[in-house]
Amino acid sequence: MASEAEDEGPEEAGDVRLVTLADPAGRIDKALAEALPELSRGRIQALIAQGRVSRDGAPVGDPSGRALAGDYRLDVPPPAAAEPEPEAIPLTVLYEDEHLIVVDKPAGMAVHPAPGSERGTLVNALLHHCGASLSGIGGVARPGIVHRIDKETSGVMVAAKSDAAHQGLSALFAAHDIERTYIALTRGAPYPAKGTVEGSLARSTHDRKKMAMVKTGGRHAVTHYRTERSFGPQEKPVAARVACRLETGRTHQIRVHLASKGTPCLGDPVYGSGPPAEKVRAAIREAGLSRQALHAAVLGFRHPVTGEPVRFESPLPGDMAGLEALLERI
Repeated sequence: MASEAEDEGPEEAGDVRLVTLADPAGRIDKALAEALPELSRGRIQALIAQGRVSRDGAPVGDPSGRALAGDYRLDVPPPAAAEPEPEAIPLTVLYEDEHLIVVDKPAGMAVHPAPGSERGTLVNALLHHCGASLSGIGGVARPGIVHRIDKETSGVMVAAKSDAAHQGLSALFAAHDIERTYIALTRGAPYPAKGTVEGSLARSTHDRKKMAMVKTGGRHAVTHYRTERSFGPQEKPVAARVACRLETGRTHQIRVHLASKGTPCLGDPVYGSGPPAEKVRAAIREAGLSRQALHAAVLGFRHPVTGEPVRFESPLPGDMAGLEALLERI
């Protein structure tokens, strides 16, 4: 989102939720989320889209519609069974013990099965590699997964192999007590060269597949960035290598925050907002980069069971390393 995003935790068990809204205000999805804090706003939006929310017996059709007084019923289905098929997919394992496993995820691999990516995911690979030890705490349909990074983002991820590790890691991510640094290759260079981008993120009202910075609502997001190197003319760089340290971990957070500075990740098909300079486009083609130039380079945390500090680093993968070398010649 994650992304460079945190997981929202175990899904709720299948049941029926009944709630009466006496004098609601604003959008119906927000009003229901406030009345039912155990359900996220995104979950309620999905339930409405599936026709599982009704008011006084009539279906609620638009999650952005105005909230009206009445008796609401939400039919919450049980989560899909956590039974993706184990697949013998090679993994780059950076660390493993009886409680957790740290891997270097390649670009193009989804973290867990979803419509359109039912096979070939990290979960499929972990099920084969870890076998019965993979944690499925709380009926989670994504066994062992405590955080996510986008399918086309590469880099370091940790997964739990025991319930103790799952609980401990989930708590660390919830408290933002994790060291996470990403390397991005950007169009142009951010100004100032070092700083912090802070602002709430929510689904774009224009494109539900995109996230956007919003003035009200959304989830608080903080990214600290530092330009490590710029490429091209010093007075007007055409590209840069930027280290981004996450304070929070929201869906598409780094991609949105960098784009808000006018310096989106190179190759980003969603937040690119305009082509880079011709020399940069030529370098992208020569390097074979076909995704956003974003890599989860560092992951550090206190081991949830032993308490020992651990830290893992991953070098830039071939497409990004090749692109960086070509950019240095500009």
